[in-house]
Amino acid sequence: MELSIRLKTISNLVDKCHSIVDVGTDHGYIPIYLTEKTLCDKAIASDINRGPVDKAKKNVSLYGMKDKVECRLGPGLTTVKKGEVQGAVIAGMGGNLIRDIILQSYDIFKELDFAVLQPSQNPEVLRKFLYEEGITILEEDLCLDEGIYYEVMKVKFEGNSPVSIPEVYYEVSSSLLKSGNVHMKDYLMEKIDNNKKILSKIQDVTENALEKKKKVERKIKELEELTTWL
Repeated sequence: MELSIRLKTISNLVDKCHSIVDVGTDHGYIPIYLTEKTLCDKAIASDINRGPVDKAKKNVSLYGMKDKVECRLGPGLTTVKKGEVQGAVIAGMGGNLIRDIILQSYDIFKELDFAVLQPSQNPEVLRKFLYEEGITILEEDLCLDEGIYYEVMKVKFEGNSPVSIPEVYYEVSSSLLKSGNVHMKDYLMEKIDNNKKILSKIQDVTENALEKKKKVERKIKELEELTTWL
């Protein structure tokens, strides 16, 4: 099976394991790919909506993987039992929702050997949560797929103490800055440009507007300072 750049980047961070669950499954592509490549013996394609589950079932049958990939309907990690899987993929949704999925089934999440997370929006919300919960970020990657940048993180709960870091590093990963990733400079410049657009739209002179303006100006300055890493 050929995967998109985004899905391949996610799959590349998956460790070899016996069993894995793909939460918010994308037509079952990742579970099929992982079992096809023998990275996992068994996989569960899970989604809260019936449509994606039905599509996953069709693809599983099409690729002849019914003995290796099971499709389940339900929210988040609630479709698996404690200790049933060693790994999880939670991808293609906002950072806020990924955080909530983890918290909803924290007992299951804590026993995973690893989880690969790919927030499509608000990665800074997810990263801040991970640091504050003492969840270890094992590895990170950044890809560009059809003109959109995607951050991918492999994490593990190890019971670490909460960590507080400068806010700008929730938005832009320090390890990605050091990694030499080919997309990092353009990704950072896109963030700077987006914040400049936000700044240009703040026209009011109310106290709240002026405070927001200062906050955005400060963020732009911090992001521009990060370009010296590259």
